[in-house]
Amino acid sequence: MEEKRPVDAAGAAALIGIAALLAFNQVVIKMTGGGFGPVFQAGLRSAIALVFLLGWMRVLGKPVTFPRAAILGGLVTGLLFTIEFMAIFTALDLTTVSRSSILFYSMPIWLSLGGHVLLPGERLSGLRIAGLGLAMGGVVLALLERDAAHVSLKGDALAVFAAICWAGLALVVRITPLARVSAELQLMCQLVVSAPILLVLAPVFGDLFRNPQPLHWAGLMFQAIGVVGLGFIIWFRLLATYRANGVASFSFLSPVLAVIFGWLVLGEHVGGQVWLALGLVAAGIYLINRR
Repeated sequence: MEEKRPVDAAGAAALIGIAALLAFNQVVIKMTGGGFGPVFQAGLRSAIALVFLLGWMRVLGKPVTFPRAAILGGLVTGLLFTIEFMAIFTALDLTTVSRSSILFYSMPIWLSLGGHVLLPGERLSGLRIAGLGLAMGGVVLALLERDAAHVSLKGDALAVFAAICWAGLALVVRITPLARVSAELQLMCQLVVSAPILLVLAPVFGDLFRNPQPLHWAGLMFQAIGVVGLGFIIWFRLLATYRANGVASFSFLSPVLAVIFGWLVLGEHVGGQVWLALGLVAAGIYLINRR
């Protein structure tokens, strides 16, 4: 397995854009939840994104043949993708964008721990260990903050679980033959697995429709095409090009931006303890990945 290169200026610009897109997506998921049940919303998103992706690949003339050696990795990432979004969509249905985002974007903590064991050149030492401690302290502080409205222990736990699944997905991509598969095919196998599972399980996890309005349908299309169809392809390509911890380091921007978007767009109240937790997580992730 080849060692990836550090993030350069072009990669940094792309990662900042992805961080902002993913942060705003948390707000969109929360708003779209007013029209659809969380698991059903996630399933519809995967199904629409799959149709878009197949059309995109056909227009560009990209092959849809999947290497046999990468099938197992594709199935595993598909299941992790399914569980991740089942968890985070439900978490956002139960709690605020600010809380769920801080916990969900703790992903680099879990990715760094996994990378320390599994990935060459990405061992934790010195400032990285200090950063890990800061970030973990921020996560704990966010979990202990129980005074705000719409606080849900179940929602908090699901957001952390989703972060762990996201980190696991990134590691599987790196340590299996899936790493040599194009970003489009990686995403395709995840959508092929997640769409039917989520749609079949949706009735078990609650209501399907919640009187959806045009705004909710627009939010669903934004997620499927703008975030999954295009944003995730770019993220997978960046992960295939740069070191995993370098890519993950820019995700410290996403919880910061998500809290700001939640405050500006949804009018969420953000207490001092949440801001402190956010600062610890962001600072920790920065130190984990500082060159």
